[in-house]
Amino acid sequence: MSDLKLVRISQSYGPRQIIDDLTFHLQEGQIGCLLGPSGCGKTTVLRCIAGFEPITAGHIEIGGDVVSSPARLTPPEKRQIGMVFQDYALFPHLNVAGNIAFGLGKHDASHKNQRVEELLSLTGLLDSANKFPHQLSGGQQQRVALARALAPKPHMLLMDEPFSNLDVELRERLSVEVRDILKREGMTALIVTHDQNEAFSIADIVGVMHQGAIQQWDTPYNLYHQPANRFVADFIGQGVFLPGMVMNNSMVEIELGVLHGMIPTDCDATGCDQCAHDCYVDVLIRPDDIVHDDESLLMAEVENKAFRGAEFLYTLKLPSGTRALSLVPSHHDHAIGERIGIKLAVDHVVAYRRLS
Repeated sequence: MSDLKLVRISQSYGPRQIIDDLTFHLQEGQIGCLLGPSGCGKTTVLRCIAGFEPITAGHIEIGGDVVSSPARLTPPEKRQIGMVFQDYALFPHLNVAGNIAFGLGKHDASHKNQRVEELLSLTGLLDSANKFPHQLSGGQQQRVALARALAPKPHMLLMDEPFSNLDVELRERLSVEVRDILKREGMTALIVTHDQNEAFSIADIVGVMHQGAIQQWDTPYNLYHQPANRFVADFIGQGVFLPGMVMNNSMVEIELGVLHGMIPTDCDATGCDQCAHDCYVDVLIRPDDIVHDDESLLMAEVENKAFRGAEFLYTLKLPSGTRALSLVPSHHDHAIGERIGIKLAVDHVVAYRRLS
């Protein structure tokens, strides 16, 4: 197994810049994820790591060895990287065992059989060894593709939107299963996805991408609670920006009350000469930051609601007319138009200089 380092890499298609000065480090045994909207460059990064695309600046290291630079491009087949593609790319004429064994190349029959047996057991496919791809469910096909990529024990595994063809429920279950499989194999892996639920359930560390650059390389928890900039704050999770006023570097006032905590922002009372006391900011409020409380004197009108089983996601109209979101246990079933008591439960203050 190996670690992965991308150091200030760039990549272009003619005059069009796809990746711009991108850097991150994935440690050995970690599962990383590149997360971002379509067209942000995340799949191109994966292709550069695999050796399918050259880079125009910087370098890529696998296990301390430089495999890509403007002057060097190690061929994909010599990088010892496993790939799982979006469409799985299984061989229709081979059964499950045959697909897995294909990646073992010139190993002797005894070694092949032993490794195939290990992976069939690891992926829960022992009963499907003799089935062909068309006889399998989407989830089973995905596990066959994973087993085939793991068979030769590559230095690391790359996965390009591996769950995008599956329904939501199966995607969530399989992402947990795949994480467990990768951890049991001790595999360093990098996954590309546009689905943040998928990213959060499978990855140890996530890079949020926008316009060819990583905006934040961090744990899922920190991405949600301590976003590095406005793009990450807006892209990750749900929430709304409420107008606020800076009182000092640890207090900001919004319509719902005063929030206490260090303001991790480009606009605080001590770090920005142009933004001090009485400076106006936008404060991110997540649905879990507003709690239903029948005893509260602070009221909001239920404007819309979405039932999610264990909870409702309420769209609330505040006294000023501003809208906010709140997650409420589903036994609190309030009608649209009803006014309910709410209170703040904010642990992390996230604020940015007012845009307008």
